[in-house]
Amino acid sequence: MSTYDVTVIGSGPGGYVAAIRCAQLGLKTAIIEKYNTLGGTCLNVGCIPSKALLDSSHHYHDAIHHFEKHGIDAKEVKINFKQMIDRKGEVVAQTSGGINYLMDKNNIDVYTGLGSFKDATHINITSNDEVNTIESKHTIIATGSKPSSLPFIKIDKKRIITSTEALSLSEIPKHMIVIGGGVIGLELGQVYSRLGAEVSVIEYMPTIIPTMDSMLSKELQKSLKKQGMKFYTSHKVNGVSVNGNEVTVTADDKKGNPVEFKGDYCLVSVGRKPYTDGLGLENVGVKVTERGQIETDAHLKTNISNIYAIGDVIKGAMLAHKAEEEGSMVAEIIAGQKPHIDYNLIPGVVYTWPEVASVGKTEEQLKEEGVKYKTGSFPMRALGRARASMDIDGQVKVLAHAETDEILGMHMIGARAADMIAEAVIAMEFRASSEDVARSSHAHPTYTEAIKEACLAVDGRAIHS
Repeated sequence: MSTYDVTVIGSGPGGYVAAIRCAQLGLKTAIIEKYNTLGGTCLNVGCIPSKALLDSSHHYHDAIHHFEKHGIDAKEVKINFKQMIDRKGEVVAQTSGGINYLMDKNNIDVYTGLGSFKDATHINITSNDEVNTIESKHTIIATGSKPSSLPFIKIDKKRIITSTEALSLSEIPKHMIVIGGGVIGLELGQVYSRLGAEVSVIEYMPTIIPTMDSMLSKELQKSLKKQGMKFYTSHKVNGVSVNGNEVTVTADDKKGNPVEFKGDYCLVSVGRKPYTDGLGLENVGVKVTERGQIETDAHLKTNISNIYAIGDVIKGAMLAHKAEEEGSMVAEIIAGQKPHIDYNLIPGVVYTWPEVASVGKTEEQLKEEGVKYKTGSFPMRALGRARASMDIDGQVKVLAHAETDEILGMHMIGARAADMIAEAVIAMEFRASSEDVARSSHAHPTYTEAIKEACLAVDGRAIHS
């Protein structure tokens, strides 16, 4: 029987990062993955393939809408949808291969099969009806999440689909109905909208991306509507049915009146739920909440002293980079170090175009908490760089403490916001004031000048607006 210091169950961003960090710290490490490829949801059916399709569809959208303005005459631009899907697969395969390389480089033993607890220190690995048992001093659960649905919706994976199926369709929908105006629904909705599909987004809440700052919701919806997407907020879906190739979605509008939507595909994107099936948690007594999340303490330890859990299976935002931070933290805790994570400084991103990014407190949260604050904002259209690239939608908003001027939150929508948010995270990690950022030189012309200008605007000093 093989024996390890640490075994990680699940090879997504949290799991494989935890395994690498454990190995770096001198711990004999194994990782168990039930599927044949490493990388979990993020790499195989989430972050990476969706970004590949977002980029491909963005190129096409630019070619038919913007190239002429740039002086590029590209006649008869056509979509080779199969090639687009094939390229996505190539990106996934290359990235997965990279994780295999990292496992080899760090001398991590990889097991393929379903990992389940026999007891607190022994794990069964089932593959092709064969069971292999290993012994592990510590175990990190990193099994991630899977798409949620609504009780009355039957996902047939053909016409009523989740994000997994939406990444590998054989045709471009004529009319895709998206249930859920969150990150996943908006990203995939924009992919198919760019490719020519009619896209209708039905959201239960009054706003899309409802957990983010209201400014971002308003700006994003305005921009996506200009691109042709339709939105039905404050709508409660109560039925989804299929008749041949036609999907019918019934809902009640904000006034309670019944409405009906008909399309050829329905994407159900109402969130994700922790995935712990088959782990055998009951065999060791690991506690799970009513929402299916594994209970952990501040050090991400479960109620069983040698078992930890990270990522989507525990509380908090379901974000790949959150899982990565937690994976590193647990590895270092097991090794006797004292790391920490400031969850307030885990950024959230929506990879539509314009991109949306946010970190820290929203304006709504500060009001609710009674924190005195001041705000500054700056429109992207006032930037020379934005005008040069024709990406003028969006703005940056900074929230700073009214007395200390410490930055409490930063929210941005615009070109490359997903990359720009790192500046906000670093500034807030070191408890910078808006004055600190305002007095830091930013290269011209760049999109990040909007951050400097928004910080200047906190005290009414913006130069270019």
